[in-house]
Amino acid sequence: MSRLSEIPLSVLDLAPITSGSDATTALRNSRELAQQAERLGYHRYWFAEHHNMPGIASSAPAVLIGHIADATRTIRVGSGGVMLPNHAPLVVAEQFGMLEALHPGRIDLGIGRAPGTDQKTARALRRTEAGLSAENFPQELTELIKYFEGTAELNAVPAAGNKPPIWLLGSSGYSAQAAGVLGLPFAFAHHFSAQNTLPALELYRRHFRPSEVLDEPYAMVCASVVVADTDEHARYIAGPGALSFVRLRQGRPAPLATPQEAADYPYTEIDELVIEDRMASQVIGSPSTVRAGLDELMESTAADELMVTTIVHGHDDRLRSFELLAGLAERTPSLGRSAAHT
Repeated sequence: MSRLSEIPLSVLDLAPITSGSDATTALRNSRELAQQAERLGYHRYWFAEHHNMPGIASSAPAVLIGHIADATRTIRVGSGGVMLPNHAPLVVAEQFGMLEALHPGRIDLGIGRAPGTDQKTARALRRTEAGLSAENFPQELTELIKYFEGTAELNAVPAAGNKPPIWLLGSSGYSAQAAGVLGLPFAFAHHFSAQNTLPALELYRRHFRPSEVLDEPYAMVCASVVVADTDEHARYIAGPGALSFVRLRQGRPAPLATPQEAADYPYTEIDELVIEDRMASQVIGSPSTVRAGLDELMESTAADELMVTTIVHGHDDRLRSFELLAGLAERTPSLGRSAAHT
């Protein structure tokens, strides 16, 4: 039996803005995809925080989480994640305490330690040099937790008594160790740091200490996946995601290109090598191809949950990809070890 049918399956959405479209359409598409994900039995629906990126509309996860939680009934909705160096812990506590108060038992607070953007944008977010370094992360995380516990010097209303599950997110070993020591669930960004996946998960499990949140480690892996009816079509519609990565490396981020624009782009030899390396960790293809690839990933990582991000230009292609993936997983609600804490 495929491991996909044994573990919770979740969604990471970047709310992609596509060539020829706009942010309003991207956010409307996210709402429709979240509603479909709920119908198909996906466990949680997270939004990533990105700034100064013309191809990504999810710049304000807290606002978007509230909107999607209002548009759904049962699926968990959260951040994947809030980049804590960009925000005052008090503000994060107030926002997510309010979300939890409005949607009790359905909100997740995924926290990242990197700014997730360039330093100029990070300074514009914080309006100060203080707190921009990830080195301040332990103190800021401690401060954030105290607001939820009601033990801080200030009252973060309505955070106290409305603490959502807190996850640590990472693409290296630092957050993995921190999550283990604190006894928190850990989500690893396999979709852009595949070479660090296994070492980080090993560190998380080795350093794990039981807490009031978890008795044992709980690890989620996020993978980039595109499913289509044929391998050829899946590779074709995955092309814009590869081009976006090339443009990002060149310092020229742009709205997500069409598949034909991606196919016609004049890639250099270096571009081709970068794409080959990038695509090696992605799972792209027909249902049978994707099943084999994800089973291999789940076997090697022993992850407790799989989160999937799908970057394609066509909204119908994205809906279809998640539909086919749910079919592979024989998805029904509340599968796997998905206790209230996670």
